[in-house]
Amino acid sequence: MKSYLLPILAVGLGILLAVLTKNTKTKATKLILSFSGAFLLALTFFDLLPEVYEHLEAKTIGLYIMGGILLQIILEFFSKGAEHGHLHIHSDHKAFPWLLFISLCIHSFLEGFPIHDHNDMVYGVLVHKIPIAALVSAFLLQSKFTKLQIAVFLVIFSIMTPLGTLFSNTTDLSVALLTKINALVIGIFLHISTTILFETGEGHKFNLSKLIAIILGVAIAFSI
Repeated sequence: MKSYLLPILAVGLGILLAVLTKNTKTKATKLILSFSGAFLLALTFFDLLPEVYEHLEAKTIGLYIMGGILLQIILEFFSKGAEHGHLHIHSDHKAFPWLLFISLCIHSFLEGFPIHDHNDMVYGVLVHKIPIAALVSAFLLQSKFTKLQIAVFLVIFSIMTPLGTLFSNTTDLSVALLTKINALVIGIFLHISTTILFETGEGHKFNLSKLIAIILGVAIAFSI
């Protein structure tokens, strides 16, 4: 049950964070984002990557991982980088952001596939979605959209990952096909997490708090 509920909880916590901070770029949000990037990357290496290499030939897995990286680059062309904390859309934009909405939904649906009761990827997705949901919610709350539009956006966004998990767990897909999809998701996770981690700090300065957040993310992922 946690596989379905925790991603929804993450969006709820992100909305709460956006309401409390009323700011899309607080220091706390940046640190949570750094922690989430490290945590997601570590879980991908510790949990998900070894699993996919058990079922398919290594070069085939590598091809699908590269495909996932390219897919995420394409999605970010439409989402403007919302998946890793960069939302380059003006809040006074009046037209509903369909490209952002569709891109985030595709991303969220796919990231639900590797989540199973026997692994810990749900925690990686949980931590990843909180700052992203906070930034998206802050943008929506500052926009000119109606309350109904905002509510529909956030509700659908919150259920896409559980829908991906449900589809993965209940449909009669072959192990080979599921492994290829999971490898695709690994590519998505690698791109997002490394983009977060290797972004240059403000003024090219050493950021001790960000380093501590990254170390904690890796350590906690290793310990669970």
